[in-house]
Amino acid sequence: MLADATLAPIFIDVAAIDLDVHLPHIKDYWCKLLLGERGYQRHTMNIHRQLHGKRSLAEADFARWLSHFEATLDAHFAGPQTEKARRIAGAIAANMEKGLEF
Repeated sequence: MLADATLAPIFIDVAAIDLDVHLPHIKDYWCKLLLGERGYQRHTMNIHRQLHGKRSLAEADFARWLSHFEATLDAHFAGPQTEKARRIAGAIAANMEKGLEF
């Protein structure tokens, strides 16, 4: 996503993510959703609401994110957990769209 001309500015300029900090959060988040692990304790919607306040996020942004996510799944993973991740990612995109009230 950092190579995507549309999404990269959101991650780099607006959210100003530090990959060394962000990637462990992402790992913990998906381990919680897919494996039931308890490591992730942040409120994802509030984080995205703050980001949305800095730069309006649009449905198209989440569609692009979902497209990249699914392409990554297709390229690197297969099986029931992969399909579960795909379903969850679709639900996340839909929930973000509703929660941010586009």
